Amino acid sequence: MSPGNISDANLSSGNIVTRTLTHSPLIAVVLYLAVTCGLLATAGLAIANILDHQRALAQTSDLLDQLRGRKAHGALSSSAEHPGTPFLEGPTVTVAGAALLQRVATAVSNVGGTIQSSQVDVLGTQAKDGFVGLVVSCEMEQPALQKLLYDLEVGMPFLFVDQLDVQVPQTTTANEGGAGRIRVVLGVSGQWQAGK
Repeated sequence: MSPGNISDANLSSGNIVTRTLTHSPLIAVVLYLAVTCGLLATAGLAIANILDHQRALAQTSDLLDQLRGRKAHGALSSSAEHPGTPFLEGPTVTVAGAALLQRVATAVSNVGGTIQSSQVDVLGTQAKDGFVGLVVSCEMEQPALQKLLYDLEVGMPFLFVDQLDVQVPQTTTANEGGAGRIRVVLGVSGQWQAGK
């Protein structure tokens, strides 16, 4: 077939379609409605897909906010539990150290723990940057440790856990089933702003 014959074949098939559609308007209307319905269905599916993605994004954002602790899930928020400023308060660094000790002691007692010993560091290496440190040794039930760490890190004033040493008691075959009390050595620091 020569190139002239191919273009003539394409032209004649185009003429056949045009002739068929002009002689039978019913076929033209049916094709028009089919194409229109196809486009509407495609647009509807695209809109439904966008709405699904927005719904999934909203659910993921809510879950992320809950994990970050921004939303309280059935409880008071951390800012309502520990109102106050982000810095340790007190006219002197010694008073700020006492406030830090009181804050940590309250958190330990709230989870059912007991403090064995404590040492406030107001003259350490971080003191020149305005940080007050505290090392506390305490005992508590094993599941309470996570609650204690969460309480210290999300509450006010902002506290930083610098050291965490956990000693789990030796178990015997008679008492392996119980969780038991653990001994925790905890280093916590907070920032104090002089004269504020």
